[in-house]
Amino acid sequence: MIASNVTLHDSVAIRHPDLVNLYGCTIGAGTRIGSFVEVQKNAVIGRDCKVSSHTFVCEGVTLEDGVFIGHGVMFTNDLFPRALNADGELQSESDWVVVPTRVKFCASIGSNATILAGVTIGEAAQVGAGAVVTRDVPDYAIVAGVPARVIGRVKDSEIEACSAGA
Repeated sequence: MIASNVTLHDSVAIRHPDLVNLYGCTIGAGTRIGSFVEVQKNAVIGRDCKVSSHTFVCEGVTLEDGVFIGHGVMFTNDLFPRALNADGELQSESDWVVVPTRVKFCASIGSNATILAGVTIGEAAQVGAGAVVTRDVPDYAIVAGVPARVIGRVKDSEIEACSAGA
């Protein structure tokens, strides 16, 4: 389902519009969205991104231009999630604050990674498949593991390729 309150810029490609759940979000020109992707209200996806199948982009997430998101990536937006308030009542939207997350220009996130609320993933950084990102990732860093740790630096040729696409 693509809700009427979604902003889709020119040439956004959603091959299976009946197999996505998009509402209240903005998706930039040239971006490709895979099947079984959910993008919640107030999420922003930039130009020329690729969001692969089975990914969840929650409220408060911003993907800058040229970002790659692998299959089954999970973003969160609450550092202390609970179903009930202290008084035992079911929580509502007014009971918590969205913690924003930012993925900077040309970054890549591998399949099945989990990105905790409030982090920034740096420009052209790479997050390994299955990583759990619990803190900021520097520009051009390669991170992997649980929790994700810096294991290397993106090659200069890859940085140049991202810059050429800007």
